[in-house]
This record gives sequence, structure tokens and C-alpha cells, in this order.
Amino acid sequence: MALAPLYLAGFTTAFGAHGVASVLGSESDDIGMSLLAFGAVLALYDVAEVFLKPVFGVLSDRIGVKPVILGGLIAFAAASAVALFVATPLALALVRLGQGAAASAFSPSSSAAVARLAGDELLGRYFGRYGAWKSMGYMLGPILGIWLAYAFGLQAVYGALVVLALIAASAVALRVPHLPPLPKSRATVRDLFAQITARSFLIPTLVLATSTAILGVAVGFLPLLAVRLDLHPLVGAVAVAVLALASALIQPVAGNARDRGRLRTGSGTAAGLALATGALLLLALAPGTVSLFLAAVGIGVMIGIVTPLAFAHLAASTPPERMGRTMGSAELGRELGDAAGPLVVGGVATIAGVPFGLGILAVLTAGVGASAWGMLRREPVTRPR
Repeated sequence: MALAPLYLAGFTTAFGAHGVASVLGSESDDIGMSLLAFGAVLALYDVAEVFLKPVFGVLSDRIGVKPVILGGLIAFAAASAVALFVATPLALALVRLGQGAAASAFSPSSSAAVARLAGDELLGRYFGRYGAWKSMGYMLGPILGIWLAYAFGLQAVYGALVVLALIAASAVALRVPHLPPLPKSRATVRDLFAQITARSFLIPTLVLATSTAILGVAVGFLPLLAVRLDLHPLVGAVAVAVLALASALIQPVAGNARDRGRLRTGSGTAAGLALATGALLLLALAPGTVSLFLAAVGIGVMIGIVTPLAFAHLAASTPPERMGRTMGSAELGRELGDAAGPLVVGGVATIAGVPFGLGILAVLTAGVGASAWGMLRREPVTRPR
């Protein structure tokens, strides 16, 4: 199947992002990395993606998505291979930066390829499957990464990433058809401004940014709350895994429901964000073992609903010749949300406590959900030409 290698590419970037982060956290003392250095190294992946995803999205429109995906996967393997020979903090920082830059190439280009190959009537189904594979990468990355590091050493993790990226690249080269760039009219700065401020782009991207902000908060604060509740540290990690599993299971279901007309973007997105609002308020007002896992499931279901709906809406609203730019810009929105969510909650929590931080995020989430309900009621049926 032509789309399967793209799913594997999505799994690769998710595995690399969360798997390496978890491993570096568990090994930071052994490799002489301070907390400040550890935080800076983790941030390099996202910093590269923020700056480069829109660039590579535009490039994929100009030269075709397949060369950009292949180049990104090969570059990801090459960057990961450096850690097989040098594992100093500086080298690992450069590796992390290189991985982020490479993922910036093949991640939005893969989304654009999914949109072009899926066709107008199956956008939800295939974006649901693509998102499910990424969720599995987020879930399995920390588990497999830490196991490999403890069983065989730090280099084994990077070796696995090299092999995974090369397998994905080979599959893309053999199975994904050539998708040549499509002719398009010359775009001006005014055209770009009109696109990024259009409701069909702005609201789904805001939804993706919000959902990713909540995910970033959950990944950090579920383990923190577990420790504050005097639970075993693994309880928080299991809660995050439950979140990722719920997301992976729900995304294909939500995507199929969207394609069959049983789930609309506006109502589905609003319902998902309302569920996340409730989960955040539950954590803020009644923290406990049960509420920890209920919130994890709620947030996972939210991500499983809104992610395929938002991406399918973006794809259905975008001319095929500009799909890379749209997906790159939308991915930029997700990265900004991933950074902003923990910053907002952490900043408020520092002043007023964790419950207030989670409460503020819940209010913001409810506001975005209301906006989505009001502005995304009309579903694009076919892409504009």
C-alpha cells in the first residue's frame, strides 16, 4: 500500500522525539549533562521544527513531496548515526538539532503526501491512520528507548533510529509513487497573509495548537502529579502511555466517521475540546489516582478526535499545489502550541499553584472549542482548484 511507508515515517519522527527525550532524561547523570543542558538539548528538536517545517513544506510544493521525504529520512539516519561514535553532551545536542531539522523535512511532506494520495472522500480515514501511527511512536518511543538503553547502552537507541529511518526511506522509495509538483500561480505576500488568516486555515490550526499544548502539559504534568500524590514514578509514565494508546485507537475511528458524514469538524472538534476541558478541570479540582487516569483517557480521546478532523479539514480546504505549505504552516502551529502549553501552565503554577495553571488552560481550551463550533460548521467537500 502506497500510504504505509508514510505511516512509518510518522512513527519515526514520533519515536525519535519522545524516545530520545526519555532516554536522555534517564541517562543525563551518566553522560555528565546538567539539568540546564538537558533542557536545552531537548528544546533543540522543537526549535529546528519551528523554523524549518514551513520552509520544507514550501520546498515540497516546488520539487515534489517524495524527494523531500526521502532526503529528510536519510538525513535523520545520518544525524542519529553520529551518536554511535561520539556521545558527549555537545555531540548529542548536535544530533538532536540534526534530527529535528531532518524531521522538519519529512514530517509535513508526509502529511502533504497523505492528503494528495487519500483523495477527497477518504481524507479522514487516512489522516486518522497516519495520526494513530504517530501516537504509537509517542507511546512506544519512551518504553523501547529506555529498554534499549538499559539493556544495550545509549548507542543502541540511536542505532535503532538509524535502522528505522533507513527502512522507512527504503519503503518510501519503493512504494510511494512519484507526486510531481503541480503548476500554480505566483503567490504574493498578500496571498500568503490571506491564506493564514482565512477561517479554513486559522481555526483548524488553532485547534491543532491547542490540542498539542494540552498534550505537552499532560506529558509533563501527569508524572509530576503522580509523584506529588506519593505514587510510584511509573504510574505517571503509565498514564501517559494510556493517553497515547487512547489517541491511537480513536483516530482511525474518528477519521472514518468524518468521511461517512457521521462526525462533522465543528461539532466533533468542539466535543473533543470540551472533553479535554473537563479532564483538565478534573486534574485541577480533584487530583487522585483515578482522576489521573480518567484525565489521561479524556485527553487521549480528544487528540484522537480533533487531529484527523483538523488535518482533513485543512487538506480539503487547500489546493493540491499548495498542500506542502499548508501542512508545514499547520505543523508550525502545533510546535508553537507544544511549547506554549507547558510554559503557560508552568508560569501560572509558579505563582498560584498547579490547579490554577491547569484551570487557565481549561478556560483557553473551552474558548477554542467554542470558536471551532461556531466557525467550522461548514465542511469542505472538495478541494478548491
